[in-house]
Parts: sequence; C-alpha cells; structure tokens
Amino acid sequence: MGVERGKWFRDARFGMFIHWGLYSILGRGEWVMYLEHIPVEEYAKLAERFRPVRFDPDEWVSYAKEAGMRYMILTSRHHDGFSLFDSKVSHFTAPKSAAGRDLVAEFIDACHRAGMRVGLYYSLLDWRWPAYWKGPKKDPEGWSKFLEYVHTQVEEICSNYGRLDVLWYDGAWPYTAEDWRSSELNAKVRKLQPDILINNRSGLPEDFDTPEQHIRASPSGRLWEACMTMTEYFWGYCKGDPWRSTRRLIQYLVTCASGDGNLLLNVGPKADGSFPAMAVRRLKEIGSWMKANGESIYGSERCPFSSAVGPLTAKGNKVYLHVFRWPGREVCVSGVSNDVKEAYLLASGDYVRVSKKGDRVFLRGLPSRPPDPYDTVIAIELDGPPVGVPYKVEG
Repeated sequence: MGVERGKWFRDARFGMFIHWGLYSILGRGEWVMYLEHIPVEEYAKLAERFRPVRFDPDEWVSYAKEAGMRYMILTSRHHDGFSLFDSKVSHFTAPKSAAGRDLVAEFIDACHRAGMRVGLYYSLLDWRWPAYWKGPKKDPEGWSKFLEYVHTQVEEICSNYGRLDVLWYDGAWPYTAEDWRSSELNAKVRKLQPDILINNRSGLPEDFDTPEQHIRASPSGRLWEACMTMTEYFWGYCKGDPWRSTRRLIQYLVTCASGDGNLLLNVGPKADGSFPAMAVRRLKEIGSWMKANGESIYGSERCPFSSAVGPLTAKGNKVYLHVFRWPGREVCVSGVSNDVKEAYLLASGDYVRVSKKGDRVFLRGLPSRPPDPYDTVIAIELDGPPVGVPYKVEG
C-alpha cells in the first residue's frame, strides 16, 4: 500500500462505528438471533417492524464531527443477513421492506455532503444460509451459490454509492481466505474503488489491522485501528448494557494514538434511527476535550519517551504527555535525549517549569489537582524530533 493512500487514515486517529439493523428493534444486541436461537422465518418478520422514522444521517454526521471524529463506518449488512442497502440478490433489505428506503445511500450521501470520510462494514457470513453452516467441503454447490450472493453484494456496495474510503469486512470465521475467494473479491473491490482501504478480516492482511474490544498496536509502519464499544458488551442497541465512562473512552483514544493507531468508537442507534441519549452525551464530552487537546491526537505518532503517569504522543518537535494519573506538583518523563525548550498545559497554555537531569525531564509547579477530569495534556517542545534513550543500569 502506498504511504499516501493511507495518510488520511493515519492522520484521522478517530472514527465512528455504527451497528444498526433489525436487532435494534429487540434491543438485546446484534447477536440476538444467534444467542436466542430465533428461527429464520420468525426473525424475518422484524423487517416489517423496522420503520426508522427518526433516522437523520446529517444529524449522525454532526454528532461525529462534534466529537472530533474524522470518518464513519456503517454496518451495511450484519450476520443476520438484513441489508440496509438495495440488492438485486436479496429481498431481505431495507428498501424492500417496511423501511422503504436505501439507508446506506442516505448515510453515504450525508457523509459526502459534510466532507466526512466514509466506509461500510460488510459481514461475509449470513446466518440465514444453510450453506454457511455446512461449509464448502460438505456443500460445495450450496457454498458456490452463497459466495455468488456475497461477492455480488460486495460489488454492489462498491459500485452504487460513489466514493468509499473503507471496506470493513467481518465474519470470515471459521473459513479461509481461499474458501471465500478473498483475493478475487478484493481485486474486484480495488478495481471499483482504487483508493479504498480494506481491513484484515477477509482472511487476508490487506491494509489495516482491527483488534476488537482491546488495544494492541501493530508493527511500526502498519495501519491499525482498535474497534471499541461505548457500552460494556454489545455493538447493536442493547437495553441495560452498562455505559463506559467518558474518561475511559478518551483514554482508549489516547492509548491508540500513542501506539500510532486509531480508535473506531461504536454507537448502536435505536430502531427508529435515533442515537441513545447517553451516547450523545459522551460524544459531546469527548468533543469538548478534543477541541482543547486534539493537537495531541490528529497526525500523532509513537513517542520513544516514557512516564509513570500516562502515555505520550509525538508530532514534529513536540511530545504530549497525557496525564491519566495525576501525581500532584511534579511529573517525570524519562528516556529523553533532546534538549527541552519549554513545556505548558495544552488546553490553557499555562507554562510549566522544566529541568533536566540526564535523560530525565522534570515538570514542576503543576496544580495540586488535575485541571482536566479526563486527561490533562502537557505539551513539551524539543530541539528536534524526539530521540529516545533506552533504560539501563550502570554498574
């Protein structure tokens, strides 16, 4: 992958994931069909109850922008097989049921109008197909028909909606890339969308890695993105699922950025298309923090320094210390080969006293209590790009 093609993704650092579909009606998470053993015929009846009268994609985009997010990914079809887009190979779609609308088209149009980078999630598996359960070895003929359906739908979402920036696969398990004919499929995708980024969930590594519900940095130079939920367990709307705190979500974002990665933070809209009030509240709170501290996130890179109080990010001649654990009046940053010009609180601009002893930089005269309830950022200006010093015991 050319560096330039992935540059926007690396600079963005923060995106919105949206899991929305028939499962939102039941409000028990996106895996409800599987977990509750709901028969295909019974589940299909939900399509006649899916009337998203409050779906306003422009509002969705405005929430993402206010939070400081730079791209959005929507589930075009999840494991239950219900497509939010029009499809010539399926009648189990939003336009052909009670919704009566191509929800993917409306979402992508809204993103394009707002200059928001946009992508689509697509599940390779579909619980409604017996061939998926039997697999290519036990049912080669059925699998071939199933693959034709999958490949056609991927071609449809890459052909019918203008520019797509990301294709976000899921559900390849337990089969191989060869079983899914992923090389052939992704070649078609790249022909239709030459600049698209493809994740690593079709059985092939492709452009970027996607650790789920945990943060694990990829090797230097490789794009990665941790996808995380706002609630504890489910991606789709789930009543009673405990909400993670704004502080925790901001720390997820910072931890990703400190490892040269992105955070894709999920929202599960209600069946009517509205965002839960708690999601809106957290997005606004994150956005307020980003307005003051986004400089330390967007376009940031790994920093070779370390501190006991929290992670660091770097950009150019600056490093940013994210103080998750407020120590009081003094902080130490170690492994610093550079000379330090100055340091200040990023949000307020208030200067901090600096002294250096060997590879350790001491920041003194800090407030006794953290100025920011989520993450106070201290900007440190250096004499050049950060150069680290490894820890060693002399003797």
